[in-house]
Amino acid sequence: MAGNNQHRSRSNRPGLSLHVPAPPFRPGDPVDYGFLHVPPPDEIARPAESADPAEMHALAYGLVRVLDDADQAVGSWNPRPDADTLLAMLRKMALLRAVDDRMFRAQRQGKTSFYIKSTGEEAVSIGAAFALDREDMCFPSYRQSGLLIARDYPVERMMDQVYSNRLDPLHGRQLPTLYSARDYGFFTLSGNLTTQYPQAAGWAMASAARGDSRIAAAWCGEGSTAEGDFHAGLMFGSVYNAPCVFNVVNNQYAISTWSGFAGGERTTFAARGIGYGIPAIRVDGNDILAVHAVTRWAADRARQNLGPTLIELFTYRVEAHSTADDPTVYRSAREASEWPLGDPVSRLKRHCIAQGIWDAERHATMDREVAEEVRAAQRAAEAHGVLGHGLHQPDVTMFEDVYAEMPWHLREQCAQAIRERQRKWPE
Repeated sequence: MAGNNQHRSRSNRPGLSLHVPAPPFRPGDPVDYGFLHVPPPDEIARPAESADPAEMHALAYGLVRVLDDADQAVGSWNPRPDADTLLAMLRKMALLRAVDDRMFRAQRQGKTSFYIKSTGEEAVSIGAAFALDREDMCFPSYRQSGLLIARDYPVERMMDQVYSNRLDPLHGRQLPTLYSARDYGFFTLSGNLTTQYPQAAGWAMASAARGDSRIAAAWCGEGSTAEGDFHAGLMFGSVYNAPCVFNVVNNQYAISTWSGFAGGERTTFAARGIGYGIPAIRVDGNDILAVHAVTRWAADRARQNLGPTLIELFTYRVEAHSTADDPTVYRSAREASEWPLGDPVSRLKRHCIAQGIWDAERHATMDREVAEEVRAAQRAAEAHGVLGHGLHQPDVTMFEDVYAEMPWHLREQCAQAIRERQRKWPE
């Protein structure tokens, strides 16, 4: 009887409905970003690095900007870089874009299997790289190859890795664009998302335990904040005051899935840092001066033993997720052109022109120069082979670089493989 009464007591209640997030625009829809609040620069002033995280919650819901609508750098967040630094950042962004365009065409020509472009997100990596020290260790995600560009890693070596050729520093073991460059402070990229967060937290904790002065920085996309590793990294960072800068690149889409499916419909991704008691800041990811300023603020805080910071870089993924993706089937074609925060390269170009240190003619010359630099690097890399021409690394390299000291059973297998190879292909 109790069970029947319980059933009857629910019979007059309205039925529940499941909420499924829906993106604001579908393919073919008109685009209107009027619902996005783009505040003026300095709507929320820059706090001191030593400020209490509880006093800066508003930064997680605002949008730090430096460049105003007249292309001037204004407000308390203005990092005030000199002319040489501004032009260096501009050139690095142009170089990254040129590399992406060239490698995208190479993939379409069958010279490699896969490529991921950073178009529209160049300020995210270049701005951060100019704010961090070169000795700091970066734990990147897919679209942070600009860290290597900014740290002067040879473009030719990057292309060797994309082509998996005989000079590939990773010996053909990694998916193209999953770079690794320890000497440049670039931790090995992982195809498994957000592994970077606990790795960066652990590296930063070790640096602190040793009394070192280097800090760590990690990046992930907004979609992969739904992974457990994201929260594990923040937990370790918060509990142990790890000197680490955690970055969430919110480019609106995780492959073909809108950011709302990762929780972006409810609140900002920066707001997740509030629950861990750490500073959380949302920044215009297409404003390289804002990215530079916020990253420097977080890095300075970490160096003062004040712990980690979570930064949400609000940007837009202009191109497909990768060469294996077709964005026309899940988003409106006008989204990129209507994006209210503009293009990061064009914004910095206009700022430099407004400062009187640059002009359209010099910019065109720079574009030609970086295009030729990239073409030369491509010719050199292709002389070492391309993926489409077959395997370039000896199969016995599979036994190498796995253990610091190769165990006996692998030594035996390696020797057997070498003998078999010599039998089949005697020199």
